[in-house]
Amino acid sequence: MSPAEDVQATETLLARARAAKLGSVAEKILARERLSLDDGLALYRTPDLYTLGALANHVRERLHGDLAYFNVNQHVNYTNHCNKFCAFCSFDRLPGQEGAFWLTPAQAAQKITAQLHEPVTEVHMVAGVWPKIPYAYYLELLRAVKAAKPTIHIKAFTMVEIDQIAKVAKKPVPEVLEELKAAGLGSCPGGGAEIFSERLHKEGYRLKISGQQWLDLAREVHRSGLRSNCTMLHGHIETQEERVDHLDRLRRLQDETGGFQTYIPLSFHPANNEWSHLPGPSALDELREIAVGRLMLDNIAHVKAYWIMLTIPIAQLALSFGADDVDGTVVEEHIYHDAGAKTPQEVQRGELVRWIQDAGRVPVERDTLYNVVWSADETLAQVGQPAPVLR
Repeated sequence: MSPAEDVQATETLLARARAAKLGSVAEKILARERLSLDDGLALYRTPDLYTLGALANHVRERLHGDLAYFNVNQHVNYTNHCNKFCAFCSFDRLPGQEGAFWLTPAQAAQKITAQLHEPVTEVHMVAGVWPKIPYAYYLELLRAVKAAKPTIHIKAFTMVEIDQIAKVAKKPVPEVLEELKAAGLGSCPGGGAEIFSERLHKEGYRLKISGQQWLDLAREVHRSGLRSNCTMLHGHIETQEERVDHLDRLRRLQDETGGFQTYIPLSFHPANNEWSHLPGPSALDELREIAVGRLMLDNIAHVKAYWIMLTIPIAQLALSFGADDVDGTVVEEHIYHDAGAKTPQEVQRGELVRWIQDAGRVPVERDTLYNVVWSADETLAQVGQPAPVLR
């Protein structure tokens, strides 16, 4: 796009925003200024989803151009034993209950060995919280997976799991994190945050750590040198104000630590849980959540459209609503499929490349830490270099 065309496009976007009564918000976005909580509420309340999407796409392309990231990964849920009884959860089981499982370290490693013929760079390991799992198990789990494929990056343990691991270890969190790192932990996922609202914590997941505890643990994770993702579970009984507060608290911690690398809005799935009477978010709700997240989280580089929960067509569309990442090949996923997800359990690398290209974006295969593994754009930085963020 020529400079003149760029100016024209910006003026057109600003005119659209003014017509949608988002003019002052758009002016901040174009000036790269931080949005206020009231601005966030205006974004949630506007009926003009397409102008909201255009504003988010402007920021997305300012940061990443036409690049869209994916990785070749697999999921290992090592147990569904859990004593938190969250109202939204369809995954948890008690020991002896139908469908309950707890993998041995050797069984988890076998899942890695079964994919050695694929160019997997990451294993994503999360599970339920069960107090009878000994500390040694977590260390053995990491070591077994790392032994099965020494080059694999282990992204494991939400802040909820880290809290439980430290409790059973009876050691300070920083010491536990150092021992987990020595055993093979490479980074942490972003789950378990839900909504930071204390009202919702009491009503829906009171046995889980609070929002403030989640943030405090994330701070410790980042201080240990580990990167993590961050999430928000939306589409249940939360208010718009609670969503905006959640996003603001994430970006304030990011101001402090810089440790979040990707934000992932997670859609509530209502099947097979206590909140099954709720409708769950629509496709338009999901696109709005992607867009608002991209606009509010000005200090987090990446926003992910997690295809396993969105469906592939919505994830493709989300690449024009603020998202720049679609996750990976996955292989085996229990949490969302137990909640009624109808998406495939896995996809092939070539399928992800084709979906991204069909959406009009340039596919870039990355590792967990956003170093380039491969790109369809031959002008991109050399393989092994950090993925570009244009800002």
